[in-house]
Order: sequence, then structure tokens, then C-alpha cells
Amino acid sequence: MFIYLNFICFRRFLYFCRSVFDKKSKSFLDNLCYIYRNMNTSRQITQDLWYIGASDRRLALFENMMPVPRGASYNSYVLLDEKTVLLDTADQAVSAQFIENLTVVMTGRTLDYIVIHHVEPDHLASLQEVLVRWPNAVMVCSLQASRFIKQFMNLSESVQIQIVKEGDALNTGKHTLNFVGAQMVHWPEVLVSYDSTDKVLFSADAFGTFGAISGNLYADEMNFDREWMDEARRYYTNIVGKYGVQVQNLLKKAATLDIAMICPLHGPVWRKDFGKFIEKYDKWSRYEPEDKEILIVYGSMYGHTESVATVLSGLLADKGCRNIQMYDVSATHVSYLVSESFRCSHIVLIAPTYNGGLYPPMENYLLDIKAHLLQNRTFTVIENGSWAPVSGNAIKAILGEMKNTTVLEPAITFKSAMKETQRAELEALADAIVGSLR
Repeated sequence: MFIYLNFICFRRFLYFCRSVFDKKSKSFLDNLCYIYRNMNTSRQITQDLWYIGASDRRLALFENMMPVPRGASYNSYVLLDEKTVLLDTADQAVSAQFIENLTVVMTGRTLDYIVIHHVEPDHLASLQEVLVRWPNAVMVCSLQASRFIKQFMNLSESVQIQIVKEGDALNTGKHTLNFVGAQMVHWPEVLVSYDSTDKVLFSADAFGTFGAISGNLYADEMNFDREWMDEARRYYTNIVGKYGVQVQNLLKKAATLDIAMICPLHGPVWRKDFGKFIEKYDKWSRYEPEDKEILIVYGSMYGHTESVATVLSGLLADKGCRNIQMYDVSATHVSYLVSESFRCSHIVLIAPTYNGGLYPPMENYLLDIKAHLLQNRTFTVIENGSWAPVSGNAIKAILGEMKNTTVLEPAITFKSAMKETQRAELEALADAIVGSLR
């Protein structure tokens, strides 16, 4: 502990010296300071482009709401040309590592520009840390972004801001960054940029995914379909899913660009075979199901409604249905249910009546998929209630407010527990679901 404290004091002494000595001395002290920093984790992507992001494996809830069991990465990039450009900053949780990486990659050079594609705090929080070290750097962002930044933090009046919009470009020497509007993907201020020299798209939150980077920076270095696709879908559907029209607009703009690499703000970098991932975005943003499969979402207080779900799933399996997914709405975080609802074509909803209305976890789930504009799905409704079943009508009322939904009839009502005489009703309903699938 004594040695550690002396080490910290020595580092602080070095930084103090940097603040009072002349530039030549600062250069010498910079080199000394590098010795006492932690190991940097930056990665060279192209001759002039560096990855300087960092991952947070301790994060439990993204946006303090969605579970991220594999953590999250906060991606940031530096372009070292005649002019130097930092492309976005990072979340406060990884600020120390981000600043370390940035400082090492810069090797004492002046930072000329800070391009801010998206001002959500997981990408903006370290901005002031950067400006303390490079106060003359010019911030480049949209007009709306400049307003949001000032809402989040107090900037010195000396900070320079260059407002750009779609069609504008920033020349840095060999490279030119062309700005493309991406409003409401998924905030109104968002821009993406395209480096026409190296054909790199800096895509902001588009094409991102939950999950920390584990050594392999590129999607082609990992089994993306097996290890990342579910989290990519959950990321898209919960973060961006409501804005399908805006995503379609961005995809059309991206189709006019010759893209060799995609650098998102979360998750791995894409440098090959990203056509399939773009197809997923196209399907998700058009609200088309990926798979003709059945999702059963049920709520159950004492197990009777769950038994109905179990019997139905067995009947469907006997009729040839595969990959049936069944979730307890009370035990599954809604972000997973939203993701599965975007993936599957047919959704079975089974819920009891509660306080003269709909079972609250089921209601929360339905309101969530409605808020994310889920459409083009086929639903089946089963209700339970001991004396006055009303959950079925409550479910249908919410579904009736969603676009292009089909509700298979008839809905089935159980009172308290399923009786053997009602198995035939479930059998007929299973036949109707199978017929709709085919």
C-alpha cells in the first residue's frame, strides 16, 4: 500500500510539472508519464485509423434498464492524418482507459478535431476530459448535437464548435469525412460519417450490439451468428426498433456508398461479409419476422396458466412445429421478449385476469412491443380468470392499436384451471396456428 501511494504521488508530481514547465520539458515529462500509465489497449485498424475504445464487463444494466450479462463496449476511433481527428468519446465508466488509449496513440500530437456523431452520455461523457487535455480541438457536430451537448455539460466559452450537416465534408489531408444525416437513429441529432479514402463508415449506434470486446475486434474473427446475433437483435429492437422508417432511410443512403468497413459505437468492427447483417437490419426495420416460428409468452400466478402453455406447446410440437420458444413474462426481462417478438412470426399470449384487468407483467410486455411499433405478426390469445375473465379482451384492445396484426380466433377462456374436456379446444387452436404458419 505504501509503495502504491508513493507511485500515485509521483504521477501527480509529474503531471504538475507538465503544467508549469515549457513545451520541451513537457515532451520529456510526457514520455516519463507514459512509463507510469496502465497498459494501453488501442488497436490499429488501417494505416491511419486506430481503435481506442474500451469495454465495461462490470456493467449490469444498459441504460440502467436492460441486462447485459456480457457487458458492453464503448467504441471510439482516432484518425491520424495531416489533421488529427477523434471520432466520439466514451462512457464515464471506461474514461480512464479511453484517455489512456487516446494519449498513447496521439504520441504528443495536437488534436485538431473531435467529431461527435451521437451525444448520448455513453459516447459523450469523456468529452470534457479530452478538452482539458486538448482545449484547442474543434468540436464537429450537427446543430442539434451542439444544443444537446450544452444541456449535458458546461463548456468553456473558448471551446470551438463547427456545425455540419448532411452533404458537408471535413478534409484532414489524405482523408475526407463526408457527413450523412441519420436523424432518429435513434436520437434526432445523429450524423454518421464516411471516409471516402479508406471507404469506412462510422455508423454511430447503427450496426451495434451488446457485449464487451474480448480480444477479437472484428466480426469475422468470431462466430457472430452463434455468439453475437441474439445480442445484436436485442440491441437493435430495444434501442432502435421503434425507428424503422428512419433506419430504412439510412440504409438507402448507405447503399449509395462503397463501404469496405463499418465502425459502430458498440460491438465488433465489420470489415467483410457484412451484407448478411445489413439484411437483418433491413428486415428488422421493415418489421418483418426473421423466422416462421412460434413464441409463447405466458403469465401465471400459481402455475395453472403455465400448465395451459405447456400443454399447448406439446400439441404444437406433435404437429411438427420446431424451435418453439416459451417464456414466463414475470421471470424474463422484457428486452428479451421484445427481441424474440421481432424474430418470430407467431406469438401466443396466455395470461390471467388480475384486479379486474390484465396481469401486469403481460400488460407491460404488450405496451413495450406496441411502443416499439411491432407489426406484421399473428397473435393467439388465451385468458384465465376465476370468476370474471377479462384478460383476453384487455390483450385484444392493445393488439388492436398495433399495425397489421392478425388475431386467430377463437380466443380460449379457462376458469382457474384447465379441464380435460377443454383439451379439444386447445387442439383446435393448435391446428389453427399450424395452418397459419403454413
